[in-house]
Amino acid sequence: MLCRTLIFVLSIFLISCSSGPGNKNKPEKAENISDTNPARNTSLDENPMIYFKGSSFLMGADNGAPAEMPIHQVEVKSFRINKFPVAVKEFRRFVKTTGYTTDADRFGDSGVFNFNTSSWTLTPGANWEYPLGKLSARSGDDYPVTQVSWNDAVAYAAWAGKRLPTEAEWEYAARCGGKSTTKFSWGNDLVKDGKFMANVWQGNDLKARQGADGFEFTSPVGYYGETPCGMTDMGGNVWNWCADTYRPYPGSTFPDQNNATIKVIRGGSFFFDQNGEKSFTTTGRASNSQETSLFNTGFRCAEDAE
Repeated sequence: MLCRTLIFVLSIFLISCSSGPGNKNKPEKAENISDTNPARNTSLDENPMIYFKGSSFLMGADNGAPAEMPIHQVEVKSFRINKFPVAVKEFRRFVKTTGYTTDADRFGDSGVFNFNTSSWTLTPGANWEYPLGKLSARSGDDYPVTQVSWNDAVAYAAWAGKRLPTEAEWEYAARCGGKSTTKFSWGNDLVKDGKFMANVWQGNDLKARQGADGFEFTSPVGYYGETPCGMTDMGGNVWNWCADTYRPYPGSTFPDQNNATIKVIRGGSFFFDQNGEKSFTTTGRASNSQETSLFNTGFRCAEDAE
């Protein structure tokens, strides 16, 4: 039985460290690839991709968390990115076609927060189909796939003929081609006219009652509508894996972990984060180890474009 230790990284999110067997399905390390056109459907996964014309933009924030600073100029080449996070039904097709075994299935457990004990646990049987464990409900087909590690996300993307978005591409898309200056991808408010604009944690601590936004855990992809440039779930619902190894921005005084296994996650999730609503912003960022699978982390794919 594999023994893993859970530790906190940058936020309330967990890194799992293992000395377990080699990952036979582990892909090669993803390389960074550095006015919106209509989405086009792919025949493979039926998840539309939104086109963004390349340009330079100012990435980061001057009033965010320390890891988001300083603002710096970044050049992004033209690319396409999934409108929705990859859904359970899409990931199921991948697993059935390839026989792929996720890190969570290989380890036999995965990260779930136990609200009864107010602690994270490695829950036996928790995986992409049963994100809360085999004794809980199976995830719906149109919900974002979770309990997938960075390794799993890279493997899926390669099978689909795509890749993970870089962190710069993710922010560029969240900011509608780098032009938007709103706090969140959809605007400046989490709640507008009494309506939640995303699936987010309600409250300032782990004891806060949930469900006011309609969901206790994840919500179906795209449920809260689109951003002005056609993206969905670019804040809340699930954290998104990005291709990059987590590093401080140029000119930052934030400590550099100097660890190639620590990868960037973006967008926040339905679950509590110590950075509060800053985790849902277009510039919010955090990290986790590439083998970690959690009940609030998923991904979307990207590809180069002319």
